[in-house]
Amino acid sequence: MQIIDLSLPIDDKAFEVHHVEIERVTHKAGVEKFNRVLMSKTLKGKLQYLLGKRIVKKEDLPDEEFLSLEIVHSPVHIGTHLDYSFHYGSKSEGRASKTAEEIPLEWCYQDGVKLDMAHKKPAEAINASDIEAALKKINYTLKPLDIVLIQTGADKLYGGPKYFSDYPGIDVSAINFLLDKGIKIFGVDTMGIDRPYRFMLKEFMETKDPKKLYPAHFYGRKREFIHIERLANLEKLPSFGFKINCFPVKIKCTGAAWARVVAIL
Repeated sequence: MQIIDLSLPIDDKAFEVHHVEIERVTHKAGVEKFNRVLMSKTLKGKLQYLLGKRIVKKEDLPDEEFLSLEIVHSPVHIGTHLDYSFHYGSKSEGRASKTAEEIPLEWCYQDGVKLDMAHKKPAEAINASDIEAALKKINYTLKPLDIVLIQTGADKLYGGPKYFSDYPGIDVSAINFLLDKGIKIFGVDTMGIDRPYRFMLKEFMETKDPKKLYPAHFYGRKREFIHIERLANLEKLPSFGFKINCFPVKIKCTGAAWARVVAIL
C-alpha cells in the first residue's frame, strides 16, 4: 500500500488573501501561560498572578519545560478543505443548506479518478466537453460516488500571488455533467472552483452582469454538491485505480472544513 498526500498546509508564512496567524507558545513560555490562564479564572487569582505568585514554577518541571501550544487563527478556506452547500448560500435545492459537519462520511472514502486539465489557461473554464474528452482519453466510465480530481498544475504556484490569479475555473456545465453521473464530491488543485477574481470582476465591471460572479459556487444553491479546494501533488497519481480519503474536520456550523486528503494506492 502507498499513501500519497494531496493536501496543502495552513501556513502563516505563505502569501494569502485572508489573514492567517499561528500563535506558537514555546516549551519555555508554556508554564507562564499555564499559570496565567489558570489563575485568571478568579479575581483573587488575577491579583496573585500580578503580584508574582505562581502555582507551578519552571523549576517544578522536567528540563524546566512545559507543553507546547499552537493557536491557529485561520479561515476554514485556507489549506486543503471541503466546501459544502452552506458556503454557497442559505438554501440548496430549495432546502436549508447543509454545513460541513453534515457531510456524509461514506462519500469521503471512495474510488478516485484524475482528469488532466493542465492545458487549460487561467482565463478559461473547464466545461462538460473537456470532462468528456479527458474521460475518453483514459478510457474510464464514471460511476456514482467516484471522487473526481481535476489536475491543472496550479498547486505549484502555492505560496505566492500567482496562486490566486493564474488558474482555470470550472464551468457549470462540467458540474452538471459530474452530478448527472452520481458524483457527490469533486476536487481541484486550484485556490477555488471559479475563475480567478481578476477575470470575474473585470467582466462584471464591464457588463454589470451578476452571472459573471462566482457562477460555479452559486450553482450550489440549485444543485447540492461538495468540492475540495487546494489539492496538491495530483501528478503523482495514476488516472484511476486508487482510493481517496477526504474526511473533513468536524467543525460546527461552517460552510467548509479542513481535510488531510490522501490517495491510497
